[in-house]
Amino acid sequence: MKVEFVTRKLQKACQDRRSLSHRWGPRLGPRVGQRLQELAAFENLGDVPTAPPFRRHQLAADRDEQFAVNLDGKMRLVFDIANDPVPRRADGGIDL
Repeated sequence: MKVEFVTRKLQKACQDRRSLSHRWGPRLGPRVGQRLQELAAFENLGDVPTAPPFRRHQLAADRDEQFAVNLDGKMRLVFDIANDPVPRRADGGIDL
C-alpha cells in the first residue's frame, strides 16, 4: 500500500528514526515508524488486520472516511484514504 504524507515536514519526521523519537518520544516514536512500514507492506487496506496488535478500524460520525491502527495503549495512528473520491461499494461502504 502506498503511504503518503500531508506535508513534507511530516514525511521527513516519519522517515528518520531520530526524528520519530524526537517528535513522539522514545517509546512512541519507534512504534509510529514500525506501523508506517507495516502499512506500506500490505497490498491494500483490507489486508490490514482488524485484530490486535493492529486493530484497523474505521472512525465514526464526521470522520467516517478515516481509519486508525493501534500504536501503544490508547494511542492510535489515524489516516485518510488518499483516493479522491473515496472508493465506495454498492452498499455505500468504503471499498477497502
